[in-house]
Amino acid sequence: MAKFTGPKGKIARRFGENIFGSPKYDKLLEKRNYPPGQHGNSGSFRKRLSDYGVHLVEKQKLRYTYGVLEKQFRNYFKKADKMKGITGENLLKFLERRLDNVVFRLGFARTRMQARQFVNHGHIRVNGRKVDIPSFLCSPGDVIEIREKSRKMPALLEAMEGSMGVAAYGWLELDADNFKGTFIEVPAREQIPVNIDERLIVEFYSK
Repeated sequence: MAKFTGPKGKIARRFGENIFGSPKYDKLLEKRNYPPGQHGNSGSFRKRLSDYGVHLVEKQKLRYTYGVLEKQFRNYFKKADKMKGITGENLLKFLERRLDNVVFRLGFARTRMQARQFVNHGHIRVNGRKVDIPSFLCSPGDVIEIREKSRKMPALLEAMEGSMGVAAYGWLELDADNFKGTFIEVPAREQIPVNIDERLIVEFYSK
């Protein structure tokens, strides 16, 4: 399955924020709070982005945040555009419904990248059945749980300890003692904590 294999530290520095969630990128940004490249630390070489550049950066930022490749991201946009409601918000809701994202939001993984790995390796069950497709879209009422044989994984336990065993999002319900959570409802835009102006992404694809 396709995935990002490039230097994620450079990507975080390009956007100037930790879009991946891992604490190591916070440390990196504190140490190198400037864009990557030969002239990244020189203010004189910073270029003013064109309108196209501004729209492109916002699209890429959202795509990298959720770990989605271009073709799949474009397909999400097409589906979001055909739905009733606001296209940009529909797009974010599709991304939030991804199984890897839900595993991350429940606190079963420290990052979406780690959540994606857990799903790929068969550690996750949805409604009692193994689902190893990170892009699987969760629906209201779905129960997501850790496979019983996987509940002693150090990486899982470390992530759950860091999340304090409490679901931080109103559209999710966590039962940490039983290593499971419920996707209660699709979140509203104001419930989705991403620093993105989705209107710029809609404009990008509308040109």
